[in-house]
Amino acid sequence: MPGRRAVGAGSSRSPLILLPPSEGKTAPSRGAALSLPGLSSPSLNPAREAVLDALVSLCTDSPDLAMDVLGIPKTQPALVAANAALRTAATARADRVYTGVLYDALGFETLSPAARRRATRGVMVTSSLFGLVSPADRIPAYRLSGDAVLPGLGGVAAHWRGHLGPALLEAVGSGLLVDLRSGMYGAFWRPPADLRVATVRVLHEVAGTRKVVSHFNKATKGRIVRALLESGAAPRTPARLAEALADLGWTVEAGPASGAGSQLDVVVAEL
Repeated sequence: MPGRRAVGAGSSRSPLILLPPSEGKTAPSRGAALSLPGLSSPSLNPAREAVLDALVSLCTDSPDLAMDVLGIPKTQPALVAANAALRTAATARADRVYTGVLYDALGFETLSPAARRRATRGVMVTSSLFGLVSPADRIPAYRLSGDAVLPGLGGVAAHWRGHLGPALLEAVGSGLLVDLRSGMYGAFWRPPADLRVATVRVLHEVAGTRKVVSHFNKATKGRIVRALLESGAAPRTPARLAEALADLGWTVEAGPASGAGSQLDVVVAEL
């Protein structure tokens, strides 16, 4: 089966929203086995194959070492066995496999049909195993953190830094990149200075004091993505994104532009 074009390739209208993955995943109970040629951004397939080979080999040949390398508790050997079986494991849409605070707040499964179509075209997830996936890509559940160092491959982040750039630039096209990745997955690829990029920081304000709280940050980012997808907003610049979020009811403060793009602070008082 021929690979699909990169999601959003050449788009000049809707922004590309780039998400981190979730550590927690729902393992599909049934479904076709993994097919790398069926994933979006097929130019990444050789790099995906390299990570897949290293991970499956480690978990098949050296399960005890795999627990240490992957940070898996000794009480959960099933996670190592699942990694060893990745090539034949059942797959499901990525938007059903990824779980956790951000994805629960986003609620892919309850989006309207139009918003789900926008998500398929305009959302991508950074993945330690696959580099990038679209919400519609069929993937198995896996255990691989972005800071892992695999025997025979090296650091996962360093591996993807050498491969993600062309695929992401194709996906963004001439539009805006809304970069919602966490710091760990931000290390997979740094946008060039001439790309229009908006990052979002969520600040929890209590009694006049603001701070970043992980749970608020993740949940609010999920709700922001959901609201943008449902509204059909298509901002082309960070300033327009700030306006769109304000129109949707968020309190937004725009920071100065820098070589890393423009940061938008979303201020929340409660979850």
